[in-house]
Amino acid sequence: MLSHLFDATRTIKRLVTVCIDSSFVIVSFWLALFLRLETLSVAAEPKYWFIALTLAPVSIIIFIKFGLYRAILRYLSTMAVWSIVAAVAASTSLLVIADFFFSTQLPKTVPIIYFALCLMFIGGSRLVLRALVSTITRENKQAVIIYGAGSAGRQLAYGLMNGGEYAPIAFIDDDTKKQGSIIQGVPVIALTQLDELLKTRIVSKILLALPSIKRGVRKQILTDLERFTVAVQTIPGMMDVIEGNAPSGEIRDVEIEDLLGRDAVTPQNDLMQANIYQKVVMVTGAGGSIGSELCRQIIRFQPTKLVLFELFEFGLYTVDRELQQLVIEKQLNVEIIPIIGSVQRINRVENVLKAFGVNTMYHAAAYKHVPLVENNVVEGVRNNIFGTMDTAKAAINANVETFVLVSTDKAVRPTNIMGATKRMAELVLQALANKQSGTRFCMVRFGNVLGSSGSVVPLFRKQIKDGGPVTLTHNDITRYFMTIPEAAQLVIQAGAMGKGGDVFVLDMGEPVRIRDLAVKLIRLSGLEVKDGFNPDGDVEIQCTGLRPGEKLYEELLIGDDVELTHHERIMTANEVMLPWDELQKIIQQLDDACHAFDHETIRQLLIDAPTAYKPNDPIVDLLYIAKQARPELDYLDHASNSDPKVVKFNQLNHKPS
Repeated sequence: MLSHLFDATRTIKRLVTVCIDSSFVIVSFWLALFLRLETLSVAAEPKYWFIALTLAPVSIIIFIKFGLYRAILRYLSTMAVWSIVAAVAASTSLLVIADFFFSTQLPKTVPIIYFALCLMFIGGSRLVLRALVSTITRENKQAVIIYGAGSAGRQLAYGLMNGGEYAPIAFIDDDTKKQGSIIQGVPVIALTQLDELLKTRIVSKILLALPSIKRGVRKQILTDLERFTVAVQTIPGMMDVIEGNAPSGEIRDVEIEDLLGRDAVTPQNDLMQANIYQKVVMVTGAGGSIGSELCRQIIRFQPTKLVLFELFEFGLYTVDRELQQLVIEKQLNVEIIPIIGSVQRINRVENVLKAFGVNTMYHAAAYKHVPLVENNVVEGVRNNIFGTMDTAKAAINANVETFVLVSTDKAVRPTNIMGATKRMAELVLQALANKQSGTRFCMVRFGNVLGSSGSVVPLFRKQIKDGGPVTLTHNDITRYFMTIPEAAQLVIQAGAMGKGGDVFVLDMGEPVRIRDLAVKLIRLSGLEVKDGFNPDGDVEIQCTGLRPGEKLYEELLIGDDVELTHHERIMTANEVMLPWDELQKIIQQLDDACHAFDHETIRQLLIDAPTAYKPNDPIVDLLYIAKQARPELDYLDHASNSDPKVVKFNQLNHKPS
């Protein structure tokens, strides 16, 4: 019967409630008389019936005015309870007035008894009904535990109780003063009691309601929870909610940043503003992971113009639309200029720089995916080395004040083409920095960023969701990790500290073993690792073998010659440099080898250059392999430097002849 009533329309529910409340008013009145006079003979007196029949309908009108029938019983709040008290008090006042007009001379204590009885019936019935609803709906909900009995935990519990999916059955809190108490009907336990609770109840997940604690503390909590086979999720921090990055009450997977336990350092505003405020700034590769985040950070410090330079049309469209919306929302006086173009077209870059009067340039455009660059060597060299050189020359010709290269830890003792080309790009900028003084060049070197295109974390999450296996290239592979916003902020700050030719290295914290990361993600998803020790586990971890050019571990420094700066997360490295005259010869030879698609010569030139490049694998360029398989075909070099038309074209494009 209750189920049918709960499923009825709002109108029927209100009519039923009105009928019940009318009965409660009449019963409260007669019961108050009987309790006070201790006799049933009063029921025979008409004057009391006049009062009762007047009191019931007028009280219902009062209750309607006080909104008693607008409140949804299952969401009964403190405000609604006070409305009930006020409405019953008004009904009691009506009883006193009716007694005066009908001259019934009720005993003075009858209104008081009536108030108590009516409040008990009207208010109590609603509380009992709410408890019944909660009991019925709780049976269909998944049991969850909330870690944190603070304000965030209490708000989360209230939201879950009124929702239709989860029912909190316990709080976990480290505060011994709260342990053993009951909050909103939910007991507070210590972490040591969780084992016992999980033996008696099936819990679908543990929800972290600790939005303000430091990441180091959060990492320790997650480590403690790993041994329990329960999925762990979290709610966003208050700043994320305020800044609009996450809706309040959203439940989401544990952020990988929490597993690393690394707190970002607050950026220094003077360094953030130095090359941006009231200047024209350009970002190459603006549609990529780092490039787009650089744009988001830059726009906050009010440049007059922000030029987005990107070859990938959809990436440019996406970041342009996002930034245009941000300008409107924040009422920023910044002009966003989306430009399609390749960094390998020096004329295009130079014309853009001059036309918009660019002061500061962040060069994030590069091919960064190690296996893809191994498969496409010539394009990797063209984009990462020649693209950087042409962009830098364009910056010099356009009198750009500051040029910041986004480099990588893979440039240190590289074993792959990507790392070798990025180290060559560093050498190019160092040589140009010593050759002229108009444009200030610097490089910022760091490791992997979380959430970038090709990041392992989204891949692991998808593989776990699909039931596995989770694939690693090697059991012992380690990597440095940093969040994209922190990396972008440090790139901007390091660029402001450069004097010319500086190689800055970001403090990436401790390297992370990728297998350990995969194990944590599996366990925090409420699953177990399937292996020889646990053949009945849920998700298997498989090793696929190192890919061509891939290293077991990465480094940030070539040597030990490193100096601290006044920023705790930024260091400067003193690396090997080449004068421009010597470097230009290598560049010319690389250019010739690229024109001829001579992969053996390209590899040897990169090995002989001061890049410390030591490949561990044979050449796996797809075009090279295809040509080796079909040597009978005529592979003419139709674009060699001996062609007068090509020579003229290269001169027009400032390419080495």
